[in-house]
Amino acid sequence: MSGPLVLAIPSKGRLKEQVEAWLADAGLPVSAPSGSRGYTAKIDALPQIEVRLLSASDIAAALESGEIHLGVTGEDLLRERIADLDSRVMLLRALGFGRADLVVAVPKSWLDVDGMADLEEVAHLHLTRTGRRLRVATKYIVQTRAFFARAGVADYRIVESGGATEGAPASGAAEIIVDITTTGATLAANHLKILGDGVILKSQARLAASLAADWDAERLMVVRRLMGLVEARGRAKGSVMLVWPAERDEAAKTALADLVARGARPRANGLLIAEGELLAAQAALAEADIGPVAASRPEHLFEPVSEAAEALASRVTA
Repeated sequence: MSGPLVLAIPSKGRLKEQVEAWLADAGLPVSAPSGSRGYTAKIDALPQIEVRLLSASDIAAALESGEIHLGVTGEDLLRERIADLDSRVMLLRALGFGRADLVVAVPKSWLDVDGMADLEEVAHLHLTRTGRRLRVATKYIVQTRAFFARAGVADYRIVESGGATEGAPASGAAEIIVDITTTGATLAANHLKILGDGVILKSQARLAASLAADWDAERLMVVRRLMGLVEARGRAKGSVMLVWPAERDEAAKTALADLVARGARPRANGLLIAEGELLAAQAALAEADIGPVAASRPEHLFEPVSEAAEALASRVTA
């Protein structure tokens, strides 16, 4: 390998904590030899990886340029900062945290404006009456323009927001906003409402790979190992392993035939089931007088290959 595989993670804040917790949970804890103020770290279990600590927005830029191989940041930033995202970056895995919605919000006092079609009408009337286009305050210019174009809204102009976007209507800087929200509480506190069809993107943290980075066989092997671990941990979290006496194996599998038909996976003297099926399985086994039955949650569930890693390999070696 000509050099390490470079993985960038957020350098501060709640997202940094969540990413480090996610990696540690998969068996890949991050350590920082240079201390908490350093900008590099390592993963002892995969020493071929160099961890860089960057801002969430810088991670998106580094993925686009190919400066890093992998990065974890919000999908909202990736789609805003990287033109033609799918040709520059591959989204390998949604991580289930860092959730936020990019939304269109208008004043609550606009009682008759509930959707983008209503907004299009209001924007046209505003232009006709005042000679001015409706102002939209946002930091997400690229996604706003694309979404408004798909919705047929043309009579507006963007006011680029440099601060608290949700305050723009109250301050008179804009009539409506496009911004990120997690609970909607801040919007409500500023007397704004989200349009019914005004969710532009349901964002979350993503593990992404740069298609512009310098890939070789060794680096791709490291990605396979990394993805194998995190995917195996993800599978295990939603699964339960049932084990029963060997002499009752045939009767147990007959009792749980419906679960097998729904995707449960037989094992020697046992069955791997979805966690939500546990009570149904217990009831069926009890009715068949099968026991004792042990239930355990595996730490990892490995598959032979990672489809995401193989998809990346096919893109960068084509």
